[in-house]
Parts: sequence; structure tokens; C-alpha cells
Amino acid sequence: MTAEEREQAGYPQGPGELRGKEFQYDAFENGQTVLQKKKGHLPAMGWNSWNAFGSGNTEALTKAMADAILDLGLDRLGYQYVVLDDGCYKPERVEGRIANEEGKFPSGFRKLADYIHGKGLKFGMYNDIGTNLCAGAAVGTCGHETVDARSYAEWGVDFLKVDNCYYLWDNATFSDAANARYVYAPNIRGIRISGEGFSGEYSAVKDGVLKGRGAQKREDYVTNIGTFDGTGPEASPVGEQSGELTFSVTVPKDGEYRMTVEYAADREAGVGSWLQAAVGTGEETALFYDGFLPETGGKDSFAESPEIQVRLRAGENRLRLMNHRRQENTLGSYAAMLEGLNQAAPGHDILLSICEWGKTQPQNWGYKVGDSWRILNDITFRVGSDGDPGTGTWEDGYTASVTSQYNKAVIMDEFAGLDRGWNDPDMLMVGMNGLTETMYRTHMTMWCMMNAPLMLGLDLRRVKKGDALWKIIANEELIALNQDPLGIQAKRIYSSKLTEVSSDNGSTPESDEGGHKEIPGESVGCEKPGEFEHRKEPDKAYIRDNDRVDILAKPLADGSVALSFLNISQEKKTEGYAVDVQRICRYLGEKLVDRERFLKATSYQVRNLWTGEEEINTSGIFRAESLEGCDNLTLKVTPNV
Repeated sequence: MTAEEREQAGYPQGPGELRGKEFQYDAFENGQTVLQKKKGHLPAMGWNSWNAFGSGNTEALTKAMADAILDLGLDRLGYQYVVLDDGCYKPERVEGRIANEEGKFPSGFRKLADYIHGKGLKFGMYNDIGTNLCAGAAVGTCGHETVDARSYAEWGVDFLKVDNCYYLWDNATFSDAANARYVYAPNIRGIRISGEGFSGEYSAVKDGVLKGRGAQKREDYVTNIGTFDGTGPEASPVGEQSGELTFSVTVPKDGEYRMTVEYAADREAGVGSWLQAAVGTGEETALFYDGFLPETGGKDSFAESPEIQVRLRAGENRLRLMNHRRQENTLGSYAAMLEGLNQAAPGHDILLSICEWGKTQPQNWGYKVGDSWRILNDITFRVGSDGDPGTGTWEDGYTASVTSQYNKAVIMDEFAGLDRGWNDPDMLMVGMNGLTETMYRTHMTMWCMMNAPLMLGLDLRRVKKGDALWKIIANEELIALNQDPLGIQAKRIYSSKLTEVSSDNGSTPESDEGGHKEIPGESVGCEKPGEFEHRKEPDKAYIRDNDRVDILAKPLADGSVALSFLNISQEKKTEGYAVDVQRICRYLGEKLVDRERFLKATSYQVRNLWTGEEEINTSGIFRAESLEGCDNLTLKVTPNV
């Protein structure tokens, strides 16, 4: 879309200035939400139309799903949101406003909301921060956040899922690839600083220091300065996701200095034309340039920038060249939607579900405005329709599988919590073709342990109360883990793919004394250089090789711990796996409600949350002797006084 077309359509001409320091990259780690975003929400539970019906959802189908939630007793278990996904609006705005597609939703959204509310349920809808929705309708919220928020308030919306297609300020799924110019800095060969009687030249390769992830040194320049694209599963979500080029610049006195940059600008992934320049870090950051540099004719055509003014202090200064706009722009767009909701419905409790597929690493910033954030692209691209349940898979090489989503989400526990929000590995595929009943159970277990939103994605008319599918999605004890008021995502405390470092007392976590099984080998499935810094730590190692068993531990509000032994492999595992109380306490630490009580208990009540079987454990060692392919053993371990 050209600048003229954007103007005619009422869209902004650019991402604009950053809203304030609290929206900048250096504020991402301060833990502070913005725009009165409410805290304390547990993961959302409900039903979403996309996996079941795709764009073919209708008013009649939606009402049938709401009816089924009550008929199946799912509302009493916490499933409360009924969410319309893509395909429900007219293809274009009507007098500037979004409107219902009358063939599918003849009564309108307000009456549908009234019907759902009349069932004691809550009503959810969908939009996009771009110009269009992912299915194509030209009704995205970009530039229309205020008027759209008024519509949602008028319709009685309780939940808003906002996607990221056709986003103007990034090369999103259906956006112009040239939009990469906004989210990458140019290639940089060097800088010159002058002023106050001082002059110095600095080579990007020889004098520059790379910070974070992504930026790379070539023969005589630095490239790929920006934020790593997290849409796919290629890299770990743990660690810094953006790359910077930094220089140490020592000047004789305080004053105004001039900086010129030797650079080459382009419009492709890795090479853009938007540069940010700053001095200092954290709250001390002074951003002194934030905008486009002139085009140079391509990524190999270097030129000298216009002079940029910078204030330096006497002595050593840390000068940063960077582009964090991929994250900052996206945060700003979601913040605009939240601000619109605040204006339209002051004091509202509408949940904002950020659905930008992990592209801009929302685990870093999503908590500021959102209640949950998608971590990867879709869990399935083979959605259903009326009469077709759609298809899911256990594993594949990209994102469309249970294990692809799990492998990333399982090490993101430190990003989630009641004071932040929740990692979202997408909707449940329980009830879709392509997965077995065993896979369904383990899929449900994973999502409950990881505090993922539990959004059912199946045609609920396929479920009968008391049948196999119902017993999975209605397992009260598993749901209780997801909705536990302590609100702490499980931590992976063991994986059979790792050979771990020694513990503080000098013994390895796999010692015979602890009852742990050591599996040699250090492969963690990472494919890029620099991805191995956490390979020894089961709660941080990004493992994509599914031939393994993981053990997750989740602290609960009553002082107990949920343990889940997960066979990620499709092959039966008979080796036997175990963890002891010491390991559990070492990894969960102060997250345990009463660590000393759990550590020093003389016995433990152990309950199997799928079979209901119970036993007393006096050894403090908890075992899974054998696990079928894709199966799990999930226990609630309660210390006895």
C-alpha cells in the first residue's frame, strides 16, 4: 500500500514517535504495565471458532456452541468465553465502522452477545492491528482503534483477540516485504564523532561490540541490526532477542557532539533504513535519533549520513546504534487498542489477547498491555468446517503441531504470571483428526501445566457428556492446575536430552542418590550459532529433538506440587525416570508456598490426576517406570505433616 493509498484509507503515514519512555525497549524489563492494564487474570478458558470452522463460522453455529458449553457442563468448569474469530465481518467498513456479515450473522453482534450473556457466558471477538484481517477483510484496526473500541463496547465484548496480518510497520505475513525497512537498521561500516575540540573515527567491525542476538559482523560492516523474528521455531525465546552495535566513546568534556554514520540502507529482512541511536542503558537511556536515514541505493551502496547531534559526558560513553522498532511499534499498536477500550468503556475488564505469533518477541513486552500473547505461528493450518473436524499433528518441523508449540512454551515460564499474563501456544486441538486419544490427554496436560489459555477449538456437537473427549476437556483436576490461584507456570526440571552441570553441592542432578536417570548427550536441537548458552539447564534449554522425556513441576496454592512426566516421543519409553524432592525444591525455590514443609515432609500423598489412583510415598522420589508414546503421568504431590 502506497503512502497515498494509506492516506486515502485513513491509515497513519508512519509508526510515529514513541509514546513515551515506558513504551521503549529499555523499559521492557521494568515489570510495569501501562494504560491501567489490569493484573490478576488467570488464563482464559472458552471456545474459539477458528480451528472448528475457519472463516465459515455463523451465528447459528456460535449459538450451538454456546448451548453445548452449558449442555456439557463445561461452563461450571470455567469455560466461559465464546470467541468469534476471522470471517465474521463485512469485507469493508460501512461508514467508517466494522459491521456484521449479514449472511452469516443476520441478527448482529449485539444480539448475539445478549444471547451468549444470557447463558451466563462471555462474548469474544477478533480483529487485527494491520489494515486487513488475515482472511482478507479490509477492516483492521490500524488507525481506527478509537471507533472500533466503541463498537466493541456497544456490542458487549468481553474478550478481544487481535491478530497481526497486513501490518504496515513490519513485514508481517501478508504485508509488503519492503516494510522491513522500518524494523532493521542499515548496514553500518563505521561512525565519526566530532565536537568540543575532539574528533574520532570508529570502525564497526574493529571497534564495535555486538550486544544481544542477531547482529552480525561481515568483512567491513555490521548487518542484521534489529529484533529476531520469532514467528517460526528457529531460535530460543530465552535471552536477548535484539542485536545492537555499541561503541565506547571517550570525550574530554560534557557537550554537544556531532555524529555521522557510514551506512547502506535497503528494504529487506536484515537491512532496513530506520536507525535508533542512544547513549546509556535502562532508565539512563537518552535516545537522540529515531528515524529513517536517506536511501543509499541498496545494501551494498554506502554513504555518509547527515550530521546527528548527540550530547556526551566527559569520560567514557556507551553509544548504541540499534533498531528496536519491531517490538516498540507493535507494542504501540496494541496499546492504541487498549487505550481505545479504556476510552470507550472506562473501568472495563475486557481481556486483550495479543496474536502476533511471537514475531516481535512479545514475551518481552506483551505483559504491559495484554493478558496473553501468542508465542508462534498457528498450531494448525488445516482448520475444520461445519461437518469437518480439521486436522492436527503431534509433530512437524515448523509450528503446526502440539510439540512445536510445547517445545517453545515450556521454557517460557519466567515470562508468565498473575502480575504479567500468559504465554499462548494457540488453541487446543483436542477433538481434531490426526491425533490419538493419548495425544489429546497429553496435549491437555501440557497446556494445563503451562498455564496456557484453554480455548477449545473443536465442534462441540461432536462431544457427548461422559465420552472420551468430554473426559479430557472436562478433567477438573487438570483444569485446577491451569486455574490454580497461585498462577505459576510449570517449570521443566528434567529432560532426558540433557547432561546437566553439577549442582551447588558438587553432585550432579542425575546422581543415584536422587534417583535420577542420566542420558548421555548434549544435543538440544538448536540450529544457529550462539544458541547453546543454556543447553545444560532444563528450564532454559530450547530442545526440538522430540525423542525424549520431560519432567515438569508446578507449585500450587495449597502447598502441593504437580509433577508431569511427558513422553514427547511417539515411541514407548521403558527406561524409567524419577525426580526427588531435592530437585523439585532446587528448581522451584521460593515459588513453593512452603518450601521447608515440602522439603522436610516425612511422607507425601500422591494422586494420579488422570486415573484418580492414590498412594503414600515415603521416599521423596517420584517415578514413571514406563510411558507409552506421547503419553504422560501427571501427579499431585502433597506433603503430609
